[in-house]
Amino acid sequence: MYHYLCHISYTPPNIETQQAMKDRIRVIMEKENLTPARFADKLQINRAVISHILNGRNNPSLDVVTRILDEMQYINPEWLLKGTGSMLKKEVDRNDQPVEPDLFHQTMINQREDPVVVDERQETSFKPTAFTPKNAEYKQVEPPKIEIRKISQIIIYYTDNTFEIFNPQPGISETIK
Repeated sequence: MYHYLCHISYTPPNIETQQAMKDRIRVIMEKENLTPARFADKLQINRAVISHILNGRNNPSLDVVTRILDEMQYINPEWLLKGTGSMLKKEVDRNDQPVEPDLFHQTMINQREDPVVVDERQETSFKPTAFTPKNAEYKQVEPPKIEIRKISQIIIYYTDNTFEIFNPQPGISETIK
C-alpha cells in the first residue's frame, strides 16, 4: 500500500480585491455619513447583507455592487471593483450629489438674521377649585358562594409500581375549600 503526501495550496482569486472592496464600501458609508442600517435602507437591501459584508462573512454580490453604483452615481466603478483610480468619477461634481446630514454637520433650518428676543418668564397663578363630592351610593357586596367540595377517592402510588385506593366513609370526610 502506498501513501502519497501532497500539499496543495489554493488561494481564491481576488481575495485581496474582495477584502479591499469591503473596506471601500465602508469608506463610501463614511463619506455619506451613513450607518450600516441606513446604508442598507438607502440601497433597498436587507440590513443583514451589509452587516455580513462589513464583518467579512460574505463578499459583496453583483446586486449589491450594482445598487451602490446606481444609487451613488459619482462613485468610480473601477475604484469600487478593483481599487484602482480615484473614488469619484472625474466628470461628476461630488458637491452636486445629495448627502444625508449627520448630527455634527447640519445647517440650521429657518435661520434668522436678527435674534429673537424672548420675554421674561411670566408667572401664572391658578385659582383653587372647590371639590364637592357627589353623593356616593353604598352597597353591601357579598362574596361569591363557594361550592363545597368533598373527597371522593384518594389514590396513593408507591415506587414499586403498586398503588392503594381509599374511598372515604360517608359522613367522616373533611371538606376542602
